[in-house]
Amino acid sequence: MARSSSGFVAGLTAAAVAAVAFLAYQASASVPADLAEPSRTPGAVAPSASVSSGAKKPAKNPLAVPAASGKGERVVYALGDRRVWLVDGKNRAVRTFAVTPSPVNPAPGAYAVTSRSNSVRGSDGVQIEHVVRFASVEGVTIGFSAAVDGSTPAPDPSRKTGGIRMNRADGDAMWTFASIGAKVVVVP
Repeated sequence: MARSSSGFVAGLTAAAVAAVAFLAYQASASVPADLAEPSRTPGAVAPSASVSSGAKKPAKNPLAVPAASGKGERVVYALGDRRVWLVDGKNRAVRTFAVTPSPVNPAPGAYAVTSRSNSVRGSDGVQIEHVVRFASVEGVTIGFSAAVDGSTPAPDPSRKTGGIRMNRADGDAMWTFASIGAKVVVVP
């Protein structure tokens, strides 16, 4: 009989160990992540987890031609980015540069270069060159230009002017690229 009771006790022990192991597994599987982490030394930073919604999207290239600017050869002017792209017929930017916008802005949309002037005095009194005009807003002519002295100061917000200023090298590039009838696309 001793033999049979020791087998019985061994069976009970095995069953108890299995039950404890099962309950331990269930408990560990339901512990919140922040409580399940091993203890760390003071000042150590815990790794963070995030939910992924699939493949990571590459970071936006701030110099890339805006996607909503159309196709083909064009000048793209992004109001919010204060940037211009000169885009070739294969939709590649051949040049991009920052500009200083005027107090009067054209609405987003497609325009065409209507006139050009090699050298004139701007509506702000500054001597400018390579003026490429493409829009008019409430009687104010909007166009790209470069100050002869190379400056690109912020415009006086109290004056209604339409000159979008760039440095002289960028003005030279604009002058060469955007002849009468060239497409200009303004994006937000």
